[in-house]
Amino acid sequence: VQLQASGGGLVQSGDSLRLSCAASGFRFKDYGMHWFRQVPGKEREFVAGISWSGINQYYKNSVKGRFTISRDNTKNTVTLEMNSLKPEETAVYYCGASGAGVYYKESELDYWGQGTLVTVSS
Repeated sequence: VQLQASGGGLVQSGDSLRLSCAASGFRFKDYGMHWFRQVPGKEREFVAGISWSGINQYYKNSVKGRFTISRDNTKNTVTLEMNSLKPEETAVYYCGASGAGVYYKESELDYWGQGTLVTVSS
């Protein structure tokens, strides 16, 4: 199983960034996909999730209206479009997969990628 996240980088406050995650080694179209983020010393927190079909999306309250999660089941990819980024959203962003749906707790996920660093300067 591989989840390869990419697209992180250094941006300024208010800028946009697009993260992608390429999946392989499991039946991607059967899994709920997620983006979590983590800063040193804190737990990994849920950012966004999308159901296996792509019909249902879920977001952390603070990112609603600014972030959009989407998936392409023909390419086995999940994307997170992030707009109006804030310095406090600096973190390592991880994509993850759950065979049982979309969950808000990291312990419920089956697979994780290696993460991509997003740094938002003020």
